[in-house]
Amino acid sequence: MTDRDVHLPVAAQPTIDAIADYTRRAEAGGYDCAWLPETWGRDGVTVLTAMAERTDSIDIGSSILNTYSRSPALLGQTAATLQEVSDGRFRLGLGPSGPVVIENWHGMEYGNPLRRTRETVEIVREVLSGDPVDYDGEDFQLSGFRLRCAAPDPQPPVEVTGMGPKAVELAGRFADGWHGIMLTPEGMEDRLEDIERGAELGDRDPDDVAVTAGVTCCALDDTERARELTRQHVGFYVGGMGTFYRDALERQGYDEAVEIYDAWQAGDRGRALELVDENILDDLCAVGDPETAREQLERYEAVDGLDAVAVSFPRGADGDEIRRTMDAVAPQNSSSL
Repeated sequence: MTDRDVHLPVAAQPTIDAIADYTRRAEAGGYDCAWLPETWGRDGVTVLTAMAERTDSIDIGSSILNTYSRSPALLGQTAATLQEVSDGRFRLGLGPSGPVVIENWHGMEYGNPLRRTRETVEIVREVLSGDPVDYDGEDFQLSGFRLRCAAPDPQPPVEVTGMGPKAVELAGRFADGWHGIMLTPEGMEDRLEDIERGAELGDRDPDDVAVTAGVTCCALDDTERARELTRQHVGFYVGGMGTFYRDALERQGYDEAVEIYDAWQAGDRGRALELVDENILDDLCAVGDPETAREQLERYEAVDGLDAVAVSFPRGADGDEIRRTMDAVAPQNSSSL
């Protein structure tokens, strides 16, 4: 059975209480995990702590903490602490993010993201073991570090993001899970082949890698509003958040992704949004009235090898639209779960 998770809003929220309320609502609706993004608002660790303390059964996870703005040792400490706070419900999601975030916002050099992610995961696992950490990598060299608290039991899973085939293959080789976004159901099938190839290279069982598809969802009775919000969201990510999303869409056969990106970068956002046509929305998202959105999510859940679908929301959606969407596609309202 495919899990149904929720990826909490990436857009700014008025208070930490509001985010915790979304998490409690997801727990009541039967969602399996609440994933929290960390972008340019509140730090993720503090908010994850509040989410853990105000819920009882839903898993909580970071999706994602980037591998540049915190050291691997600190990420290990953070994972151990959040596993304690949540009573064993924490899942650590890591990823390299991209140059726009790392260089422009954090002022750090963005280099060899695959290697940095692999080394970070390896160090985090050593930290979580409770043993002394002695690590000699290309990006990191550590010696003598050790947790001064009990090692978490069980250790939280360490999951990663990545867009391109090599990044996904690497996840299959070393991570406990992989999160994919900006992918159609057919695009997910292609990336699952990358997971299988990576698992084979790492002498692992691909079933040991939990695969999660993030799907932008907007389920409203006002279908025109739902599609407008979703179109703006896709246009922003393809056009304004570096080249990763553009490339992911182009790999799946959407040549207009380059035109969307170029128009957005040139400041012609109206043209960019026009190019996010109905086919892209229907293929890539779950958008429309509640019944239609549920059916579109079920297309992903039918993909063999997919472990979870994480419902996410357009960045322009307000609180009421987020709550209505979350309720409309909650597991307790789905006949397929």
